[in-house]
Amino acid sequence: MDILKTDFIRDFIKTTDDGYKQGWHERNGGNLSYRMKESDVEAVREHFTGDRPWMDIGTRVPDLAGEYFVITGTGKYFRNVVLHPEANIGIIEINAAGDKYKVRWGLKDGGRPTSELPTHLMNHEVKKKAANGAHRVIYHCHPANIIALTFVLPLSDKVFTRELWEMMPECPVVFPEGIGVVEWMVPGSREIAVVSSDLMKKYNAVIWAHHGLFCSGEDFDTAFGLAHTIEKAAEILVKVLSIRPDKLQTITSENLRELSKAFRLDLPEEFLYDK
Repeated sequence: MDILKTDFIRDFIKTTDDGYKQGWHERNGGNLSYRMKESDVEAVREHFTGDRPWMDIGTRVPDLAGEYFVITGTGKYFRNVVLHPEANIGIIEINAAGDKYKVRWGLKDGGRPTSELPTHLMNHEVKKKAANGAHRVIYHCHPANIIALTFVLPLSDKVFTRELWEMMPECPVVFPEGIGVVEWMVPGSREIAVVSSDLMKKYNAVIWAHHGLFCSGEDFDTAFGLAHTIEKAAEILVKVLSIRPDKLQTITSENLRELSKAFRLDLPEEFLYDK
């Protein structure tokens, strides 16, 4: 079967194009990965190559041993994925020890996976366990409004969750567990991967201060929709703060409790404090 005609590759490519059109992927900014199903692997295995060497991941992910991932390449532009998929994305295999990867398809002419590979794989490992295998997509983007807020709000899970929840009732419905925040750290490092994956045990979305957003989901629509909702709320908050820093009215803690009851949500009490 032609790899480019499979549903999972088409969805992968569409997500990169959707993100680019939102303005979240300047130059080579952002990255995307998908943990393949066994049926995906078998459908395209005939196209795999064994010519590329095993390479160090930069961390160890034993619970992902033998897994295959579709992933964007380092230095590659999201805007070019739809035009030249095989040059800008690839399929990698994780070895039995969980510390090396091999490119099995794509990333032509010596291309390598995103420099954020350790973060992606550590997040996948965490979400695979936390979601009983359901989560398969990790999406990293650079939405302007959420980045802007990291310069003016305290870098606190509690503050960011509550402020975004108040912007529209969809927010507590879409991310009822809240949202995590990482203070500025060097991107691509194992250190930021460790901190991010630890937060992913609790949340499905993590903000990197002054940098961007990581989202996890069962599929492409869920992960992208989570990012889209968070950035929409951030845009509203930026406008509100620009018009009047002290809000005249908002969605209150009691309103959130009413919403939780109506939609059968389990909103953590730590975010329902009186302001």
